[in-house]
Amino acid sequence: MEEVKRVFIGAGCNRIVNNVSWGASGLVAFGAQNAVAIFCPKTAQILTTLPGHNATVNCTQWIPSTKEAFKVQHLENHYLLSGDANGAIIVWEFSLKDRKWRNVLQVPKTHKKGVTCISGTVVSQTASIFASTSSDSTVNVWELLLPSTIGGDCKLSCLDSFSLGSKPMVALSLAELPGSTAHLVLAMGGLDNKIHLYCGERAGKFTHSCELKGHTDWIRCLDFSLPTSTSGEKDSLLLLSSSQDRCIRLWKIALCSSPANSEIPYRKKEIGLASYIEGPVIITGSSSYQISPESLLIGHEDWVYSVQWQPPSSTPAEGNDVCQPQSILSASMDKTMMIWQPEKTTGIWMNVVTVGELSHCALGFYGGHWSPCGDSILAHGYGGSFHLWRNVGVNFEDWQPQKVPSGHFAAVTDIAWSRSGDFMLSVSHDQTTRIYAPWKEEVCSEDGYTWHEIARPQVHGHDFNCVAIIQGKGNHRFVSGADEKVARVFEAPLSFLKTLSYAHFQKSFAPEDLQDNVQILGANMSALGLSQKPIYVQATNEAPQKSSNDDLDTLGAIPDAVPVVLTKPPIEEQLALNTLWPESHKLYGHGNELFSLCCDHEGKIVASSCKAQSATVAEIWLWQVGSWKAVGRLQSHNLTVTNMQFSHDNAFLLAVSRDRQFSLFSINTTGVDNVSYELVARQEAHKRIIWTCSWNPFGHEFATGSRDKTVKIWGVQNKSSVKQLITLPQFTSSVTALSWCGCSSLRNKGILAVGMESGLIEVWTLSRNKIDVSGMEVPSFDAAVAVRFDPFMCHVSTVHRLAWKDIENEDCRTLQLASCGADHCVRVFQVGVN
Repeated sequence: MEEVKRVFIGAGCNRIVNNVSWGASGLVAFGAQNAVAIFCPKTAQILTTLPGHNATVNCTQWIPSTKEAFKVQHLENHYLLSGDANGAIIVWEFSLKDRKWRNVLQVPKTHKKGVTCISGTVVSQTASIFASTSSDSTVNVWELLLPSTIGGDCKLSCLDSFSLGSKPMVALSLAELPGSTAHLVLAMGGLDNKIHLYCGERAGKFTHSCELKGHTDWIRCLDFSLPTSTSGEKDSLLLLSSSQDRCIRLWKIALCSSPANSEIPYRKKEIGLASYIEGPVIITGSSSYQISPESLLIGHEDWVYSVQWQPPSSTPAEGNDVCQPQSILSASMDKTMMIWQPEKTTGIWMNVVTVGELSHCALGFYGGHWSPCGDSILAHGYGGSFHLWRNVGVNFEDWQPQKVPSGHFAAVTDIAWSRSGDFMLSVSHDQTTRIYAPWKEEVCSEDGYTWHEIARPQVHGHDFNCVAIIQGKGNHRFVSGADEKVARVFEAPLSFLKTLSYAHFQKSFAPEDLQDNVQILGANMSALGLSQKPIYVQATNEAPQKSSNDDLDTLGAIPDAVPVVLTKPPIEEQLALNTLWPESHKLYGHGNELFSLCCDHEGKIVASSCKAQSATVAEIWLWQVGSWKAVGRLQSHNLTVTNMQFSHDNAFLLAVSRDRQFSLFSINTTGVDNVSYELVARQEAHKRIIWTCSWNPFGHEFATGSRDKTVKIWGVQNKSSVKQLITLPQFTSSVTALSWCGCSSLRNKGILAVGMESGLIEVWTLSRNKIDVSGMEVPSFDAAVAVRFDPFMCHVSTVHRLAWKDIENEDCRTLQLASCGADHCVRVFQVGVN
């Protein structure tokens, strides 16, 4: 094997408030289950995932942040902090020069419960201070000394730690106090509806200074501005706070007296409204600061989860100070993000931009973030999705949606390649089916293609467990199985076929008879999210399409889909509603939730199994493609059949089960409706549950993988018995996924991909030999590990399925391997073959 390249990663964002951070490096970090994922907004591609956490990633924080990029213009490495649900915090180093990542240290575990928020500030070129809070009601403050040499070690020291009683804090913001370079202020807010201010020295303890009251519900976000000036000198800070009371409050912290101006007694300015509502005075060191409410921003109709100052848009010239732009971004569960700016004449803060208000599918935003230059805004939503807008106006503001990475926001349970290899289908416990495909673009990657999610054919009301693409002639079809007793069959509509064609050829191309053969343009979602009704081409031509916004004022209404041919990668709003496939059949028969599906290689038979604890329920059903009649009920196992596969000549069906046995059935199709089957062999093959199996593409040998950490290779002899050929050396973790690949030019050498519960992937070469036993040629195999994937390329949780792209008619020098796992990720690798 030659090197393994990462082709594509698809993943959704954890549905947690402080999960996303946009750094001065221009990259966005977010938690995807136990991994920290990094994506580039310019290319809309996830670049890598960082392994290391053993629990769900709750929060991320870049150092320097977008707001502080000007402080460290010549920094060669940027740093990322990530906290998880077990209380662990990891510091990652990102090299701007070679674009590589390094796990530099793990913060000593002082939090006993999940980390909910991390906030940091850069205090010098070689030092930063950050604070973390947890649901165990503690806050820790740390000093992070950055290495002075490339590849050096970071040093960490704890400045302070304090407990806050029974009501934990969920929002933090840390800043340097104006007029005093040695003192910091830490604002925290949470479940007691108050903002708590703590002041401390850069290397000392923090003391509680005051409480700010005003909000009537939980504080969800806090953000300090850069120092602002009132009389030519930077003598004040502005603090933003947002709450579940739907309000945003702006607080001013102004320098009253300091050693520099101690000779001049502090005098109140002219009497105005602010004079009567001034808040407390805080004293730190020899300086004192007056706090007063500055503004109350009302406009959101639901909880305001996020509020953030716009970062400085450009690097200052020599000798010039950086000014804080008077612009605020807020994100709310009312499905909108707003930009607020003060009116020029009155100074009253007004909502000047609102985006996302028609996002019926977003189900609310958990956070909003500015790009480093302030020309883009990013939101992450309840559905694990990203929403990006960019200001494309020249002399006026014109915010337009941009493409972003997308993916599942729960465990991905199954994947399948289309018969032509044009796209890949995945299903997940997030109750969606998604299609990913390479999209040809003029300016993009080396081979001219970048991968994107191009359709969401099924949005369901149950968690998905399995899927099978029907491999016969005709239109694209698939069968999906979920936590219900029914399997459902879907067929590609005309809009998808034209979109797929455009993605590959960059022109509206379709066979001449496509319009005649496929009369369904798309599908509509039902009210309960189960059956999807077709939209016919003829109906859309005759009647004008109803506006997608007509019914949005009624509670829970689902607007009609408007399926169209996509000429660029779709955004979330299009995917969630306008790319559905119509359901053509339901397959009734199983007594429990569906668990496994497979289709033969001619597209004539589909096999299905369900969750079972008895022999009668554990039977495998065979369905005839087309008529969708049940043509067989195969009984052999006592517990759930976990995986099934047809041999490549369709002569056998292999099934493996939780009862530690495999079963081999001979399948014979004669005539139109006649399918005969016979149990050839049943054998207890492993000491623990068998999770997976895979056939040799060029023979009657197959592999089984089990929780007992072993992979065994078996051979079918005389079509009547099975013999074990070899056991691979024991793996470090349970084997949960197998996929056997072969090339016509390498008939005697198979390539077996092995996925494990730890998330790691290995590829083994299986060299086939023939030995003479009593005058009979019996196949044997020599196994050798070809490549172990870099952990930074692998999953961080259980690999659920591996699938080689069918390369029967292609050059064998490069192979593509798809994988999916419990870490919410779908991945595609390119593996070179010598």
